[in-house]
Amino acid sequence: MKRTLYQIVSGSLILILLSGCWDANELNELAIAVAYGIDKVDDEYLVTAQVVNPGEIEQAGGFTTPVTVYQENAATLLEAFRRMTTIAPRRIYGSHLRILVIGEELAKEGIGDVIDLLSRDPEIRNDFYIVVSRDVMAGDTLQVLTSLEDIPANKLYAALETSEKNWAPTLTVTLDQLSSHLMEGGMEPMLTGVEVKGKVSTGESKENVTHIEPQTQLQYHGTAVFKEDKLVGWLNDPESKGVHYALNRVKSTIVVVPCESGGKAGIELIDTDAELKAKAINHQPYGSIHVQVEGKVSDVECRKLDLSKKETISDLEKKTEKDIEGKIRDALTVTQGEYEADVFGFGKAIHRSSPAYWKTVEKNWDHHFKDMPVDVSVDVTIRRTGTIGNSPLKRIEE
Repeated sequence: MKRTLYQIVSGSLILILLSGCWDANELNELAIAVAYGIDKVDDEYLVTAQVVNPGEIEQAGGFTTPVTVYQENAATLLEAFRRMTTIAPRRIYGSHLRILVIGEELAKEGIGDVIDLLSRDPEIRNDFYIVVSRDVMAGDTLQVLTSLEDIPANKLYAALETSEKNWAPTLTVTLDQLSSHLMEGGMEPMLTGVEVKGKVSTGESKENVTHIEPQTQLQYHGTAVFKEDKLVGWLNDPESKGVHYALNRVKSTIVVVPCESGGKAGIELIDTDAELKAKAINHQPYGSIHVQVEGKVSDVECRKLDLSKKETISDLEKKTEKDIEGKIRDALTVTQGEYEADVFGFGKAIHRSSPAYWKTVEKNWDHHFKDMPVDVSVDVTIRRTGTIGNSPLKRIEE
């Protein structure tokens, strides 16, 4: 009896292991989408899918483009996605999505519907990045061919990561991070902006990438500021840096400071540590931002700058502190005064430090954030001056 039972159990396990996946997808039946663009045109959604052309990727330098773009419009997002089956020879598959571009006009109306649809789709992972197109439709952005990276979606993905690590005004935001900001409260969302430099009609031609410098390029520029799910304005690059300093998101960047005798010096920031706090005192909110920075002198264009003197290094440190503090205060001025949008997350800090007070102001926090005083302090320490001491320009001047 035991032997028979053992055989039945063993046979069942073998059958389970040998069975195929009930929801398996064959590659030759799918069109792999690497980017989506979503716009609002009149009262309809315009959905654009950038799909990989597998034959072109296998044989570099073929006769067709490495990607194909499909577009459809409809009253609802899901309907627009489904209508693309009327022009695409294969089912568009979004599991390998790299980038989502949201049109500026749609962002102004609200992106809640977009986030809801994509969050519910079991085929779509949440590790792709989300950006907003500036002064051009999202669909047009996805039609620009790029050099170095054959697939434009990969270019947008990699450029955003690289820029965030080495420049600082840009930031990577995934679907789950954006959803968290929208649902939790106390911190308004931000998304990096992307723009088209040149003519879209030129960028969609394969000839665009045959030039040493493409005539049309995609470039990240500025940060979109949201209140709830609606775009309310843009931060320029210095203001974007200011927010990222406060949120401890700056991994590395360059601060350019003036020299007393003319010219400029570049200070490379190699380590930053920021602390943002907020609390309620006598039913009034107060915020503070403290940033500690370590840097090195990386670029000297001043003929009389003597880096062997302590006072010179001290002067560079103070000027760097002033630059960083100025960017943070400029960002505060715009987000508090003009947009009334707490992208810094002071509301979340208040929630942690003064939960009882937060309950009384949560629903109209933007109004309280607008008038909240914020103390900003920055400490900069320059550790190194590179592989040489004084610049050769100093010797030439002497």
